Amino acid sequence: MEGSGQLLQDILGKLQGLPPDAIAALDKETREAVGTQRFIPNPGPQTDAYYSKADIVLYGGAAGTGKGFLMLGLASQEHRNSIIFRRENTQLDGLEKDGASIFGADIPYNGQDHEWTWPDGRTVKLAGMQLANDWRKFAGRERQFIGYDEAAEFLEGQVSSMLAWLRGPPGQRCRIILASNPPRSQDGYWVQKWFAPWLDKGFTNPAAPGELRYAFGIGEERIEWVDSPEPRTVGPVTARPLSLTFLPARLHDNPYRDTEEYRSRLNSLPEPLRSQLMFGDFTAGVEDDLWQIIPSDWVRAAMNRWTSTPPDGVPMCAMGVDAAQGGRDNSVLAMRYDGWYAPLVVVPGALTPDGPSLSGLIIQHRRDTAKVIIDMGGGYGGSAYDHLKENVPNDQLIAFKGAEAATGRTADNQKGFISKRMQVYWRFREALDPSQPGGSPVFLPHDPQLLAELCAPRFDDSPNGFKFRADSTKERTTGRLGRSPDRADAVVMAWADGAKAASHGKNWEEKKAGRYAPVVVRSHTNRRRAR
Repeated sequence: MEGSGQLLQDILGKLQGLPPDAIAALDKETREAVGTQRFIPNPGPQTDAYYSKADIVLYGGAAGTGKGFLMLGLASQEHRNSIIFRRENTQLDGLEKDGASIFGADIPYNGQDHEWTWPDGRTVKLAGMQLANDWRKFAGRERQFIGYDEAAEFLEGQVSSMLAWLRGPPGQRCRIILASNPPRSQDGYWVQKWFAPWLDKGFTNPAAPGELRYAFGIGEERIEWVDSPEPRTVGPVTARPLSLTFLPARLHDNPYRDTEEYRSRLNSLPEPLRSQLMFGDFTAGVEDDLWQIIPSDWVRAAMNRWTSTPPDGVPMCAMGVDAAQGGRDNSVLAMRYDGWYAPLVVVPGALTPDGPSLSGLIIQHRRDTAKVIIDMGGGYGGSAYDHLKENVPNDQLIAFKGAEAATGRTADNQKGFISKRMQVYWRFREALDPSQPGGSPVFLPHDPQLLAELCAPRFDDSPNGFKFRADSTKERTTGRLGRSPDRADAVVMAWADGAKAASHGKNWEEKKAGRYAPVVVRSHTNRRRAR
């Protein structure tokens, strides 16, 4: 397909052959058609993105595709109150330079507030959003245009939270532009989730570039893709789905950056950065942070070897419970059969508002006298723990307090841990390690949210042992994910206690062969039971 750079050269060549009076007439006609517009999008994807009807547009992929110019042009010419974000304030200089070249010196720029203001009251503001909750600084002021430069560097919660202030007067078009290269860390996973019809090779109904797709639940745990933009009534609320599209762009689509020198520079980059920036490849490898506790490849390997049924003859050994009583978080149950995990049970916190409701959910799913390890952090699990005492023996009910001091050490006995939560995450890391004798025994269900949560926490090496980095503690993990890591916490807790093949495998084999005699023990309620 011919690039827009070559097309522009062809047009210029034809213009040079026209007589002066024809060129002057064409120039006059062009100026009349353009009017006061100071930005004209390049032919191809940039023009398609400019005129797209989608509520949310993902534009770019490759480097040098005019992402900043697109957002500045749209914001200044099609909207009244606009804001364009970079992850940090120190990264705004490029947008400031591009804005000055488009708007000219006659549009005043407030360098302190990073904002242009037009005589008719239009504004374009630039801002940084470094911390997870920095979006709150911009809440309350409606915007008709919100842009994110290098969107994959933002957290999902930062982007989705601003949707509430994407609004304007009747008839005013409102939209979001996510201008981005492919994500280079797990923090940008959400981009592939939001745009799965274009980016997920396994999506059942893939979408073409520029095609509109409609979805409910953008920014939520699960996105529901629907066939039409028709509104839907759920309870007292009637709402229409959001429309999304993806417009991939390559360097040759931007004649102002498509130079031999820049192409050579991109081509010399190491992989996967070369494929990401030169070709806009969203499937190219995402690099792990040096201090990431659990390597992404280890989690993917555990998911790839998962089967739909547990190992024959192995009982449910443990259930990890991350409790939510009301609020936006979820209650999550992770059931472990030796190293095999069942698909997670995920229930909105609103459906488990108190101890009885959560304990009932646990009893409903518990099998084989499995140990129940319930997270007591924040006090959410305490009420359920008290109710479970009526049905679960003391030796099978564990109150997990992640902030407590740890007593264990790493498998090589070289390092200790500052907290119990750090210890159980590291123990799960060791269980996923493929280099151990016989390989990893862990089988995890296919769950993109779980993948992102397990790979989010980072650690620091302190003199007293490994500890969570500040943005990875239970209370502040939203610093990386924008939400609580409910799934990951349930999974690692399920590994922290309960039977495993190393200690109980012989009994399981004997029971399977019919040679296992139940042992009668007494529970805390003094009732006889068999195990």
